[in-house]
This record gives sequence, C-alpha cells and structure tokens, in this order.
Amino acid sequence: MKILLFGEYSNVHHTLAEGLKVLGHEVLLVSGGDFWKNYPRDIDVARRPGKIGGLLLMAKISQLLPRLRSFDVVQIINPIFIDLKAEHLFPLYRYLRRHNRKMVMGAFGMDYYWVKVNTDDRPLRYSDFNFGDKIRHDTAAEVERRDWIGTPKGRLNQMIAHDCDAIVTGLYEYQATYGPLFPDKTKFIPFPIQPPCTTATSALKPQTTPVRVFVGLSKERSTYKGTDIMLRAAQDVERKYPERLRVLVAEGLPFDQYQALMNGSDILLDQLYSYTPAMNALLAMQKGLVVVGGGEPENYEILGERELRPIVNVQPDYDSVYGALEQLALHPELLPQLKADSQEYIRRHHDFVKVARQYETLYETLLCT
Repeated sequence: MKILLFGEYSNVHHTLAEGLKVLGHEVLLVSGGDFWKNYPRDIDVARRPGKIGGLLLMAKISQLLPRLRSFDVVQIINPIFIDLKAEHLFPLYRYLRRHNRKMVMGAFGMDYYWVKVNTDDRPLRYSDFNFGDKIRHDTAAEVERRDWIGTPKGRLNQMIAHDCDAIVTGLYEYQATYGPLFPDKTKFIPFPIQPPCTTATSALKPQTTPVRVFVGLSKERSTYKGTDIMLRAAQDVERKYPERLRVLVAEGLPFDQYQALMNGSDILLDQLYSYTPAMNALLAMQKGLVVVGGGEPENYEILGERELRPIVNVQPDYDSVYGALEQLALHPELLPQLKADSQEYIRRHHDFVKVARQYETLYETLLCT
C-alpha cells in the first residue's frame, strides 16, 4: 500500500511509519516534528513564529499538494493535523479526501469530542475535564473548552469525524469517548513503540539507591496534566528520604536530550488524570523504567492482558502519588521485577511491527469497501 501519514504527536506517526515500512509498505510522513520535540519526518512542515510563519507554511503546503495525491490511505494525527488555523484546514482536508482513496483520523489527544464528551457525558471516573460528576473548572480545562466548543476547530473535528472512513483510538480513554458516538468506524489500536533491545530478565538486577524519579515538565500543561501535583509529591518524598530518592526534572528539551535524561532514571511520573500509559510513559517502559501514573483495570482489559501489572496506578490526588513513591523509596527491591514486567508489556502490546500489522488489517479492510 501507499500510505500518507500527516502530522505528529509524541512520535506516534514516525514509529508507525517504521513499522509499516518493515511490512513492505510505501510510507510518506509529513509533519512539523511536534514542535520543539523535533521528531523525524520525510517532509518538514514546521511553522515559523507569527503571522508570516503561517503565510509561509500555507505557501509550502500549496507547493506540496501534487505530492499529496494518489495514496491508498491518508491518516491524519488529529483534526488539527498541521499548525494552521482550522479555517485553512477545511479545504486541505477536502483536497486530501478528493485525491486519495481512504481517510483515517487519529483520536490520540486533545480534540472537540474529548472536551465535549468528558465535560457533558463524563463516561470516565476522572479525566482532564471531570472528577466524577464534578466538572473541572481550572484555567487549563477552561482554555481547552473555549478553544474547541463552538469554534471552527470544533466544527472541523465534527466534519472530519463524520466524513472519514475510520477513526483510530490510541488509548482506552479515547475509545470510551469515540466508540459510542461512531461505533461503526472507531477502532482501538495501541500506540507503537520500538521494542526493548534487552531481554526482560536482564532488568532483574539489584536496585541501587537513591531511586531516581524522572519528571518531564511542560509549564503550559503541568496543571492540566497534573504534573504539578506529582512533582510536589515527589519532592516532598525526596525531602523526607534524601538518601533514598532523587528527583530529576526535564523541561522543554528536544527529544534526544529528553531521552538521555530519562535513560538514567528508575521511575517516571506521568499524567495524573490518565487511565493508561501514553507515548511518554510507554517509551519509559520500553527503557525499563517503572511508570507511576495511569494503570487502571480498563487499560489492561482493552489489551486483553491478564497477567502483567507493571504500572504503579495512582488516583488523581497528591496523597496517592506520595504514598506510591514513599513505598518505592522504602522498598526498592520491588523495582527490578516491575522494570522487567514493563519491558515485557511493551513487547506484548506495543511492538511497532505488531501494531503496524493491526493498522495494515484496518487499511486493507477499508480498501475492500
């Protein structure tokens, strides 16, 4: 098949592209590299700052249009699949739809339905927009509501969701959001990750102290994702047990530098309000880190995993995070098995070639209709 992957989130499309190429498909990846993360891509459509940057990007896209035709499948990472205003993406999407065979939309992150459903219907016990029946009204949540509800971005998302041939969800939460609304076109496929180079048993070596806890911080999204609460809990445990636990913080780094800091750590703190590990957490698990974050039963159920429980699941509050980290600081002997189980979890469910085969099956099914 000839496949166009358009846009990037946290290396999802680049990793998928590599898996599809292993299976023998021709893949073109067009993206801006996910801003400062600067992930690899075949055609760079990163935007320069300001209005001039937008005009230059639109001009570049116009020149690229002849190369964006005659694909068997076009998959966009999100309704906002390139760093342009939604008003400019309506005609670009229609062009892609008109000149290619099948269109697939990724439900991998922030979009209209994620905001709307979790504010109004609240299918999850907690999310970025609710705690039970209580709606979150913090600044970050309100910003996203204003950005997606009753706006061109929201209308673009609705148009694409109704028009596209399939919607792929990458996490349980997105499946719970999209599945009931679009049951005939929504398909859950786990995120792809390069498998670990080492065997699971090689991680079973004695744990040294202090235990190193890694936190990737984004100032703009730390409150929204709960990273501020997780970091405060970790630093409080560090102050109580300075000889047992050390906190490492990375902020706004390119992907290669970010990975280098992660490599020397034992534990990753990630996404307090999530049910599941997303790409950042999955990358850490691939490296043999233990994730403290989202590992609810629904995460294992949707994968069909009945044995492994490598994620240290926490509830969305300070006390839960503090208690989990204190236990790991006081009992570092628990970490080697959790590390080995984390890598085995990646092999079973997120190996990039296994995941690419699931996409291959979906694409082939679409092309037969």
